[in-house]
Amino acid sequence: MPFLNNLQLWADDRPHHTAVVVGRSRLSWSELRDAATGLLATTSDTTVLAERNSTEFVARYAAALAGERRCAVLDPSWPPAMIDEVASRITGSGRDSCGVLCDGDPSSTFLVGLTSGTTSVPKAFTRSRHSWRVSFDASIEFFGLTQDDRTLAAGPLSSSLNLYALSECLYAGSAFYTLESFDVGDAHAAISHDGITRLIVTPTMLRLLSERGLAGDVDASGVRSIICAGSKLDARTLEAARRWAPNAALYEYYGASELSFVSGTRLAAGQPLDVGGTGIGRPFPGVELSILDDDGVPVPDGAHGNISVRSGMVSNGYLWGDDGQALRCLDGWYTVGDQGYLEGGVLHILGRRSDMIITAGKNVYPHEVELALASVPGIEVAVAAGAPDDVRGQKVIAAVVPAYGAVTATQLRTGLDGLLARDKWPLQYYVLSELPITDRGKISRSLLLDWIKNHDARIQPLH
Repeated sequence: MPFLNNLQLWADDRPHHTAVVVGRSRLSWSELRDAATGLLATTSDTTVLAERNSTEFVARYAAALAGERRCAVLDPSWPPAMIDEVASRITGSGRDSCGVLCDGDPSSTFLVGLTSGTTSVPKAFTRSRHSWRVSFDASIEFFGLTQDDRTLAAGPLSSSLNLYALSECLYAGSAFYTLESFDVGDAHAAISHDGITRLIVTPTMLRLLSERGLAGDVDASGVRSIICAGSKLDARTLEAARRWAPNAALYEYYGASELSFVSGTRLAAGQPLDVGGTGIGRPFPGVELSILDDDGVPVPDGAHGNISVRSGMVSNGYLWGDDGQALRCLDGWYTVGDQGYLEGGVLHILGRRSDMIITAGKNVYPHEVELALASVPGIEVAVAAGAPDDVRGQKVIAAVVPAYGAVTATQLRTGLDGLLARDKWPLQYYVLSELPITDRGKISRSLLLDWIKNHDARIQPLH
């Protein structure tokens, strides 16, 4: 059961308390229950939502999960042809007979998730109601969510990070806030005037909110928790967040769409960050974690292999797009192919094997190079890749976006000293005027290499 039975409980116990706020629109618990219930008669057994943030979206989402209905949430900024193609593949069989806002059988599918694939159409996987109930219980325990919290997830609800945060709050009976669209000023206003105690952000959003909050004297002393996902925090972002929200504990976690939560760490207020490190904490509550080779055999502590889990949070599998290399089962352990190692019980993430650079017989993961470079003062973000090399097979190259002013290759090499083993240092550095981003908003290492090959004006060598 994801959250509808609990929603009924909160609507009965605290009917007039705030459930959801989207921009200037608000729904109490009873208003959300009544709005969703009113939509049931016209809600089919399968709903595709491709809408921007609104309270109407939240009500439609709740109705789309009633009984044993299922829902797919798509990014409304996708090309219409892609939305239509995905919607045509997720077929329904008419109206669902359930006219009550309640949870269906725990084993039944309720969510169709979309994740990027090698083709133009994203892969589609499914989740059971039981898997999200287990996830909610684990995340509420780990992050310490209470009914007194006011959570702000300022990004689009079509993002799995924010959709989960909404659902988790509805399950826990905790007020959820978001914006019609992400705006730093609007987010600051919510934090200052709505008593926000908990932020759900990506590292980029956290840096924007923190640095501009400090410049604008925005009071974030009431924020008690900052939950960050998407990539590791760099030193600059952490320092700004510490100054802006001095009373907040910072949480970092690693997970995958198909696996849910895997590991996480909590940095208490003032606790230092492992700058440039690849560690991402210990196993999440309810998760067994192991590093396995391709035959499913555990590797020694400190050795690299497939990050593999056993938990009740793992997805059911794919509706389409399964190439055999995405979600795999190794003798009861599930992996999406991310590489890492365990050291002292702490998980260290290296990245996807397909991104690995083999240079002069040495395995180098772009992720660890990027983390180290992002910790060098004056660097906004870094992208690393392997370029062809006649002598080494591949050579490590890196491109950076400066945070301010100019940057030199010597400055980068000096900054890497002590952060990254010398045999993993890039042999060539470049400066970027913009990031190599795909039409889905993801950084592309292959596009970076194309820019270098074609002498694109957006990338220039550093000397």
